[in-house]
Amino acid sequence: MASAKIKKGDNVIVLSGKDKGRTGTVVSVLPKVEKVVVQGVNIATRHRKPSQQNPQGGLDRFEAPLHISKVAFAGADGKATRVRFEVRDGKKVRVAVKSGETIDG
Repeated sequence: MASAKIKKGDNVIVLSGKDKGRTGTVVSVLPKVEKVVVQGVNIATRHRKPSQQNPQGGLDRFEAPLHISKVAFAGADGKATRVRFEVRDGKKVRVAVKSGETIDG
């Protein structure tokens, strides 16, 4: 399996959909289904019936996963950039394509 171009903790920008243009931090990555969960983006609502644990019931809001192709890494300037891998000083590192700066390592 190839290394992930987007990882937990990265700042990303949403490229399409109802949250287009919004930015956030990646909370989790789901590699098997190629999805990411971004903090404060793609909020879904579930109506919950009252139960033993939650006698009040009500609305349950949470961040739903987005397909990884709908987000792009946000560079230092806050704009979307692609990510590539390079070997620098004998280490494989992620590099922002627009600026050429290393993302980690």
